[in-house]
Amino acid sequence: MAKESEESFESEVGKLNELSIFDHSETRRKFIKQVAGTSVAIAIGPNLLKSAPLDQIDSTGAAEAAGESINVHLKINGKAYALDIDPRVSLLEALRERLQLTGSKKGCDHGQCGACTVLINGRRVNSCLTLAVMHESDEITTIEGLANGKELHPMQAAFVQQDGFQCGYCTPGQICSAIALLKENHANSDHEIREWMSGNICRCGAYAGILAAIKEAKTKVRA
Repeated sequence: MAKESEESFESEVGKLNELSIFDHSETRRKFIKQVAGTSVAIAIGPNLLKSAPLDQIDSTGAAEAAGESINVHLKINGKAYALDIDPRVSLLEALRERLQLTGSKKGCDHGQCGACTVLINGRRVNSCLTLAVMHESDEITTIEGLANGKELHPMQAAFVQQDGFQCGYCTPGQICSAIALLKENHANSDHEIREWMSGNICRCGAYAGILAAIKEAKTKVRA
């Protein structure tokens, strides 16, 4: 009698495990999977409909980037250059990436280290902070344009003579800034030189040699 009751109970459980959903016989496990799948589809469906195909996004972005380029004429180290560049390109990027004038170094890219210093109309400028398109009619001089053939500029020669560098990464910016310093007449004392060269950082700590080089060059360069 007990055995018959147990078989009857198991038969009832088996019937409860099968539900009629959309006229198909499904187990409760399959039913839960269907409900979960439907919920996910409802949640992400609108986003999928709104998003554009990847190939369409790529082609649109490329077309916009191409449309932004403008023609810029720059005079650098006495030579004329014509470039098609994005108007947002910095002078430093134009020099290094487009013209391969890599003497000007990219250090902090925030105008704090001075490694990118160049001369624009005789004045020292952090080239990472100014746009190339702003200097079409200017005279731009980089470290590559200081020497006269094989003859070094007096400031370059003084840096070599006084060991005004170690790793050399900051040296192009230091030299350009030092040349402008003399033209600005800010080399009248050690303190004044240190103060007006404070925007050019030497992480190797070659400041004593830099100071000595500037003082030597002052005797050879007319402001």
